[in-house]
Amino acid sequence: MITSTGNQQMKEIVQLQKKSKARCKQRVFVVEGPKMVFEVPKEQLVSLYVSESFLQDPDAEHKLKMLGCSYETVSDSILKSVSDTKTPQGILAIVKMPSYTLGDLYGAFSQTGKEGAAPHLLVLESIQDPGNLGTILRTGEGAGISGILMNRTTVDLFHPKVIRSTMGSIFRVPFYIADDLQAAVRQLKESGIQVYAAHLDGRACYDQMDYRLGCAFLIGNEGNGLTPELASLADAYIRIPMEGNVESLNAAIAAALLMYEVKRQRR
Repeated sequence: MITSTGNQQMKEIVQLQKKSKARCKQRVFVVEGPKMVFEVPKEQLVSLYVSESFLQDPDAEHKLKMLGCSYETVSDSILKSVSDTKTPQGILAIVKMPSYTLGDLYGAFSQTGKEGAAPHLLVLESIQDPGNLGTILRTGEGAGISGILMNRTTVDLFHPKVIRSTMGSIFRVPFYIADDLQAAVRQLKESGIQVYAAHLDGRACYDQMDYRLGCAFLIGNEGNGLTPELASLADAYIRIPMEGNVESLNAAIAAALLMYEVKRQRR
């Protein structure tokens, strides 16, 4: 049993929790809590740690066997010291990062629909709030999106707060982090996907457009919105109507409205 914060494995967990560079270098990230851990695909599970109190659950051993991975027992106090949450739930895993190409997000597709289902994508530019990004992934899974494209200046997808906010959707929603977001959007357009910008200058209301064919929505930074360079690539600007003095919505809320309008139209 691990009972010291000086243990090398515990030191590694702390580094992975705190530093994006450590996660990127090793291509792994940390997942906490039974709900998230038990949703990890078996081929992505690297190592598993459980607390003494977790093992007191009569069903614990059976659940752990289902994961098909050996585990290390850690004292409650040590697991709490390496956890990113105030109330750790006694189980923590190191997981391999999934990897996708841009093509994975839209696959074989033509506007006739004969080669595959019409893509439904989100394009995120410099989203900064971890909770927003995680919520967007989780909501995206619920709305049935094909995937999420984002740039390097968007908050780290594998930040612990992002991972918690996804509630497991990180394992199921394809994503691609582009070095050149504008070039990636041009590639989407060349593939026949219509690109829409959620923008204050939009004249058409978001529910007046036809999204039954391949579509992608551009969602900008919480404080500054879309850069003019990226917004200029949109085939159309759309707006979400507002009452009162409200100028814009939270990025995750705006994305949810757009994604579920697509789902409604395609249903």
